[in-house]
Amino acid sequence: MKKMSFDREFLVPTLFFFAATIIAYFWVPVLAVLLGILTVGVALFFRDPHRDIPAEESAIVSPADGKIIGVDIVEEKEFFNSKVKKVTIFLSVFDVHINRAPIAGEVKDVRYTAGKFLPANKPGVGATNERNKIFIEGKNFSVLVVQIAGLVARRIVCRVQPGMALGKGQKLGLIRFGSCTELYAPLETEIMVKEGDKVKGGETIIGRWRG
Repeated sequence: MKKMSFDREFLVPTLFFFAATIIAYFWVPVLAVLLGILTVGVALFFRDPHRDIPAEESAIVSPADGKIIGVDIVEEKEFFNSKVKKVTIFLSVFDVHINRAPIAGEVKDVRYTAGKFLPANKPGVGATNERNKIFIEGKNFSVLVVQIAGLVARRIVCRVQPGMALGKGQKLGLIRFGSCTELYAPLETEIMVKEGDKVKGGETIIGRWRG
């Protein structure tokens, strides 16, 4: 049986709700039960399960857990300056929220943009909501990962910076509570998923580079 671990971000919110549970126990026992359940839920939100990373060099793995809500061809002018394929993944509060590198490569740029906190499953939130863009240059091609905050998510955690070398599936950071993650890849990418599919970060093959 594989051991379950937790991201270090779990410590403060979990301890907060745990303390609230203890205090409520002496004053309103029924409330303590509800807070106890919430404490467990908050801790599980930050779970960090083991993932088996595909070794295939041309494989591009999912940068997040969640549900595919869009597969499109778009014009990306900030990094690629060309048409690319975009895969949009919605993360509910029940999904693992660790973000991972879709390919092995070097982090060439990281750009944070403040913004709104609209529901993460609404069209266009990648251009309006708080977001963080991570551009990764691989051996043969590059990809862009965009972390997007949602209605509940109010904090994007990014743990990489330009110049860092990443392995495929390596952790990039996370978004706290319901959110969205976008993946941009070259047109030569054969997308292996469709709208409605469920994916696992670092494990599900999103596409294969055919260049």
